[in-house]
Amino acid sequence: MLNPFKKKSESVYSPVSGRIVSLDEVPDPVFAQRSVGDGFAVMPTSGFFRSPVDGELVLVAKTLHAFAVRTHDGAEILVHIGIDTVTLKGKGFTGHRQAGETVSRGDVIISCDLLDIKTKVPSMVTPVLLTNGAKFSMSAPDLQANGASVITVRQK
Repeated sequence: MLNPFKKKSESVYSPVSGRIVSLDEVPDPVFAQRSVGDGFAVMPTSGFFRSPVDGELVLVAKTLHAFAVRTHDGAEILVHIGIDTVTLKGKGFTGHRQAGETVSRGDVIISCDLLDIKTKVPSMVTPVLLTNGAKFSMSAPDLQANGASVITVRQK
């Protein structure tokens, strides 16, 4: 019998191909100190940034350096592409989806010329953060996930 009171969990996948790293390795104290939220980061090897979960695309930054998806249970996942990429003002980035759209895990949200952009910013490391951690708990990141779920979030 299904328990209607059991809290559901959501799997969060890497939004881009690359090596998964701890937020401790992100060269920006805002992310490394988890000021925006906890999660993991990816050293991308591709310029295609995809939705890490199913849900509603609630933010696509005008400068195309970040996007956020809210899962059906309300967990908000922010993908911040690179460090100081906001200074590029969208140059080198292409948006493929708009805020308000329903997206599925794996849908391309933003693409970029990775080789060009990485010469213009301190790092292309991409933090993936649970921004409403007061309402959700998060599993420890699986830094060896390689295509599998990296973290799991659950309502508190």
